[in-house]
Amino acid sequence: MTKKVLIVYAQPEPTSLTRQFVEATVQSLQEQGHDVLLSDLYAMRWKATFDEQDFPCRADLGRLSFIKESGHAYSTGRQTDDVVSEQQKLLAADAVIFHFPLWWFGLPAILKGWIDRVYAYGFGYGYKGKGNLYRYGDGILKGKRALLSVMVGGPEADYSPLGINGPLEELLFPVTHGVLFYPGMDVLPTHAVYGAAHLAKTEIATEIAVWRKRLEQLFEEAPIPFRRQNGGDYKDNHILADHIAFGKSGLLAHVDTSDT
Repeated sequence: MTKKVLIVYAQPEPTSLTRQFVEATVQSLQEQGHDVLLSDLYAMRWKATFDEQDFPCRADLGRLSFIKESGHAYSTGRQTDDVVSEQQKLLAADAVIFHFPLWWFGLPAILKGWIDRVYAYGFGYGYKGKGNLYRYGDGILKGKRALLSVMVGGPEADYSPLGINGPLEELLFPVTHGVLFYPGMDVLPTHAVYGAAHLAKTEIATEIAVWRKRLEQLFEEAPIPFRRQNGGDYKDNHILADHIAFGKSGLLAHVDTSDT
């Protein structure tokens, strides 16, 4: 069955490993019969800063409240055209794949700016005007899939459970659990390539082959079992219930490992 997949990527160098993965993704998905949507943020010269220019018709000229102005622009159809276009791509897609290099333990600024601007109040958060009711498993993007493809400069050992940089899944938790699961997407385990700048051609070919194989299961692979806010695990939709959180703390307490 044909699906629509949005690819969002942030890497300006056309010979980079990130871009090679993007090309492989497009080819693989098209070979599977899927429709591909692209957002090449550098080529688009995406505006990364979230500021007053995002609100051409202000609700309050006296004070810039981002939540108020974002909600006003979204609800009245007065957002900038670039933001509207990306929101439409997200709504059309059955899955979203993000390709990017890990820069200073997180997203490139241009990709973070894409999130800041596209996730308007009423769209990415504050869904249906219900505040925090529809989040973490519920929201406007519920039912869609999301996958991070990350090029990491350092060796895998540095990002292991006891690695000096910290576990990659925890470094990216604000993205997987926050940015993606928050508005309802099913998030697949992150795909990482380590030592990305030092791979030989044969190693790159192997990594791309592994990636292409994984893409064949894009719509079958089990997502990360994040706990849903409205699934009964959270007291008053804020704090994990005592019987759930007993002996647990930290980020990964919000992942249900009961079946593993």
